[in-house]
Amino acid sequence: MAVPKKRTSSSMRDARRSHLALTLPVHIDACPNCGEPKRRHHVCPSCGFYRGRKVVSKKDA
Repeated sequence: MAVPKKRTSSSMRDARRSHLALTLPVHIDACPNCGEPKRRHHVCPSCGFYRGRKVVSKKDA
């Protein structure tokens, strides 16, 4: 089994990972209930619905 001869330095490790922040997309879809943009697999911040159910009640300001 291949084993590294030398430990990878933190600068080399971080340089390899420098492009990860550029390639991770944030997926935003329209809420099926109200149509406002929301993140996938999250409760809608405007109406409080998730997967067709009311999860969070909005307080009137």
